[in-house]
Amino acid sequence: MSMTTEFWRTQFVDFLQKHWATGDGAHDLHHLHRVWQYATSIADKEGGSIDRLVLLCAAYFHDFIALPKDHPDRAASSRMSADKALEILRTTFPAFPPDLYPAVHHAIHAHSFSANIPTQTPEAAILQDADRMEALGALGIARLFYTAGRMNGNLFDPEDPLAEKRPLNDKLFALDHIEVKLLTLPATMKTTAGKEMAEERAAYITAFRSRLLSEIAF
Repeated sequence: MSMTTEFWRTQFVDFLQKHWATGDGAHDLHHLHRVWQYATSIADKEGGSIDRLVLLCAAYFHDFIALPKDHPDRAASSRMSADKALEILRTTFPAFPPDLYPAVHHAIHAHSFSANIPTQTPEAAILQDADRMEALGALGIARLFYTAGRMNGNLFDPEDPLAEKRPLNDKLFALDHIEVKLLTLPATMKTTAGKEMAEERAAYITAFRSRLLSEIAF
């Protein structure tokens, strides 16, 4: 990692610690750190022309405005975060290269699953993959049930946990979200490295679900 990138990472983290808090344990500063690490790992494996400063800035500001999953304007969160990121860069970090603004804005706007914006740059593709990695593996399971609890959802339908005789409803049952969204994520990955990581983590979720079903079968 270049000194320039590390300098900006330190500046961004310091700003976020002082001026940003979501009250959501699934979208906190540690989430941003992890997304940056995933993004760096994917970029290292993918190679090619990737602007690490764009990727860094987008990783740390992609959730600056993170509306709850049940908020009616949830799909607009990434656009709002992208707009806010440029506002912060202009007012707080005037030394940040302004020619990178469009790439930063696009990467943040396109990262969201609910926004459904096509990625047009390698940085946007990598950020999207890195952010979706958080929904998979052991951490994805932890975030799944944490979020369900915040939304007053149930763990699962005790009468039909796999929704074999009813429609899937992940707003009501957390376990349904595995089928509704989580296991669909590997197919949406834009990078080869991201897809490989996602498939391994999805397999873990599938194994967890099987174990859970065995424990609740009476």
